[in-house]
Amino acid sequence: MSDSRTEDAAAIQAVLADSYKAWAAGDADGMVADYTADATAIMTGSLRDSREVIRESMALAFQGPLKGTSTWNRQLGLRFVGRDAAIVVSESAILHAGETEVPDTRKVNATWVFEKRDGQWLIAAYHNSPVLPPAQ
Repeated sequence: MSDSRTEDAAAIQAVLADSYKAWAAGDADGMVADYTADATAIMTGSLRDSREVIRESMALAFQGPLKGTSTWNRQLGLRFVGRDAAIVVSESAILHAGETEVPDTRKVNATWVFEKRDGQWLIAAYHNSPVLPPAQ
């Protein structure tokens, strides 16, 4: 990886870290601060089709079922697609208050699509799907 790709990877990691910290703080504005205005988020059964819609739904969730939660994340891969796009694949889960481990049944595989706009890496799309047990 060239120096610029190393810098780009570090910038992407910082965006993810900031989003995770904002989640833990219950800060919907901070969580979407590095999303594009036209970002999309797809989670089981739902499509959120803009940064504002994502922010609104997270604000409501942080007041209700996600109050006091944080996230557990394990990055599985990062690859660049051209100069100004990248895809991060991770395994993630929601940690409820007092939890230090997440049951496998709550883990999801997630895909993050990043776009570099005006020199800044932003989240353009997010999608997750439950982790299924290996086929036997």
